[in-house]
Amino acid sequence: MERILMKGNEALAEAAIQAGCRFYFGYPITPQTEISEYLSRRLPEVGGVFLQAESEIAAINMVYGAASTGVRVMTSSSGPGISLKQEGISYLASAELPCVIVNMSRGGPGLGNIQPAQSDYFQATRGGGHGDYRTLVLAPSSVQELVSLTHRAFYLADKYRNPVKILGDGMLGQMMEPVTWEAVELPSLPPKNWAIKGKNEGERKFILCMELDPRELENFNRKLERKYQQMAEEDSAWEIFGEEDNPDLLLVGFGTVARILKSVVREGKKEGWRLSLIRPITLFPFPYNEVQEMAQKAGKVLVVEMNLGQMVEDVKLGVEGKAPVHFYGRVGGMIPTVDEILQKIADILRGEGRK
Repeated sequence: MERILMKGNEALAEAAIQAGCRFYFGYPITPQTEISEYLSRRLPEVGGVFLQAESEIAAINMVYGAASTGVRVMTSSSGPGISLKQEGISYLASAELPCVIVNMSRGGPGLGNIQPAQSDYFQATRGGGHGDYRTLVLAPSSVQELVSLTHRAFYLADKYRNPVKILGDGMLGQMMEPVTWEAVELPSLPPKNWAIKGKNEGERKFILCMELDPRELENFNRKLERKYQQMAEEDSAWEIFGEEDNPDLLLVGFGTVARILKSVVREGKKEGWRLSLIRPITLFPFPYNEVQEMAQKAGKVLVVEMNLGQMVEDVKLGVEGKAPVHFYGRVGGMIPTVDEILQKIADILRGEGRK
């Protein structure tokens, strides 16, 4: 099958079109601007609508309007822009409207810089906005996976009537890799009989995101809770790489860092170390049970992230104290190297590593 060399941002944008996305509303910010640039050209070619909004706040509310009609719609940004969208994302979750939100993370906090980082993990996996809500979060680690997980993001958004986030970073968005384009077969979905249509197209419908009665609001929140539990039971995803049985140490990383950790596993083998890597593909729902199972086999865990320690909290929740959890992170757009991580592993295996 033919493989095409593509930049990550552009591959994601084309994958969205192939998944049926016909509406995009956004505002430019590095390092994801190529998504907007690509869609501004391609969406009109397939009968879609591209609109550069006057702000990120306007863009996410345009997503709300389009999603209420049942169409597949997407927006994208980086950390500061996603922060501005948070109120709208909370409203989308409350109204149970499906959409896809892409974050190609950059260094922070504040305006930060345009280098890759993973410091938006808390923002993505804890909702980010107000109220008890969650969004599905997918974490690709290659350009090919940017394509496959974009297809899956639109499917999951419709399956659960919920916003789905794709959490990448500046490196994934800017790198170029060969991509294989093939038809994606996903299970069928029920009709969108909840969607608002034209005046003369059936019964009158409303999309609401508020409930003044506290009893009714509690019931609604319990309904959302059951939906999030269903996500955990049916659509949690992960990858295991390296030694699956009795490793000396378990590595945990997502996205770009997971690519580096695969090289660490290979290099560690030359040192005589039996290393295993578990890569969460869904950051919410997080694969707690699988992390615990692998941690018990290894007896020692090292979490590596491009932040000060965010996913490590979910790893500790999964491990439940059954193994020591160590952490190594680089921040501000700095990327951890294989040699740095190997040194950290050597310290841990000698009993010198600090948690």
